[in-house]
Formats: sequence, C-alpha cells, structure tokens
Amino acid sequence: ELSRENVFVMHQQRAQTQQIRPLRILILNLMPTKIVTETQLARLLANSPLQVQLTFLQTKTHDTTHTPQEHMKAFYKTFDAVRNERFDGMIITGAPIEDLDYEDVDYWNELCEIMDYSRENVYSTIHLCWGALAGLYYHFGVRKVHLPEKMFGVFEHRVVRPSNPLVRGFDEVFYAPHSRWAGLNRADIDAAPELRMLAESDVAGPMLLSTESGRQIFVIGHP
Repeated sequence: ELSRENVFVMHQQRAQTQQIRPLRILILNLMPTKIVTETQLARLLANSPLQVQLTFLQTKTHDTTHTPQEHMKAFYKTFDAVRNERFDGMIITGAPIEDLDYEDVDYWNELCEIMDYSRENVYSTIHLCWGALAGLYYHFGVRKVHLPEKMFGVFEHRVVRPSNPLVRGFDEVFYAPHSRWAGLNRADIDAAPELRMLAESDVAGPMLLSTESGRQIFVIGHP
C-alpha cells in the first residue's frame, strides 16, 4: 500500500543483503484517519539514507471505526505484542480530542502504560500535537490550557536554543502550522526543570520542547 502512495519500500530480501541494522521505529497512531497518518509519516521517514523498519501500534482499549478492520489486523500490533521489545525511536501521534480531560479518554490508562514503557525501552520518543500535550502532562504534570478560539494557521516561530542538535540547521526564524483547541502555559513549562524550550511563537506559544537528554521530544504544532 505504501508503494502505491509513492513511498519507497525496501523488501526484506534486499535489506538483508545490505548488512546494515535498520532503525526500529514504533508508531502509536492515535488519529482516526489512520491510513492517511501512517502514509504521511512513512513518506517522511522513507526520505532518508538509513534503513527504517516501521512497527505500527494501536490501542486495544479503543475501537477503531474510521479504518477497515482488515487493515488494522494486517498492519497494526497491540502493546502486548511489543512490550518485551526495544526500539530506536517512537512516534506518538496526535488525536482530535483536546476538549476531553485526559482521564476521560477511554485509552488513557493504556497510553500511560505505553509512555512509561518508552522511558526504558525506546531511545528517543517524539510526541506530536495532542500526543505532545498528553506526554507533557504524564511525564511532567504540565497541564493543557483550553483556548477560547482554535489556534489555526501558519505562524512565525523563533529558535530559543540554537545549539541544541534538534534545531541545528533551522533558520533563526521559521514558520510552522498549528491546528488545535488547547495550548500550554509557559510558566508551567519553566517550572519543570527537566524540560528545555527549543522553539516558540509570540502568537502560537511553545512549539518544540525536549528533555535535556533528548529522549523525550514534544512538538506542539504539526510536524
């Protein structure tokens, strides 16, 4: 299916002849439009000289209704199937549920278990959009702030820590998209000593954060 979307796919037989260990990336896809999201992420990851082996993860405590079950059974695993494995990287996607309290999300407990697992079994985890808000709340107690109007558009951002490897090569000022109903309070971020602000906007607020080690990364806007 990825090949039909013009995403480069290396077949296993060819990959084995290259004698290079692929980077193992786990993608927890929380979006309702799973095929669209997985294709977008796969296209970005395929644009690399490195071999990347993707494993797609779904929550077993939430029934997927927007994606055919045949697709889910063919391409997705549950946490029980991977909990004893280790990965080089993990991506936790967003979900259009900013209006819900975290504890009211039907798969919240399972998501917490997965995020806890990532601390020891994944070298680096990127949290996207709602996934970033949820990760900041779970790991550091940073609460989301509900916005009176939707933050929607492409906004100017500035790099705060240009020496950080994650923003190496960025222009001092860059533009990034946002589409969300919740944000963060800068004071709450500053109160978490483990967090580093890497990029922010005067209009859209915090955009890119990470821990000092770089093992937990949070992208508040769209990647």
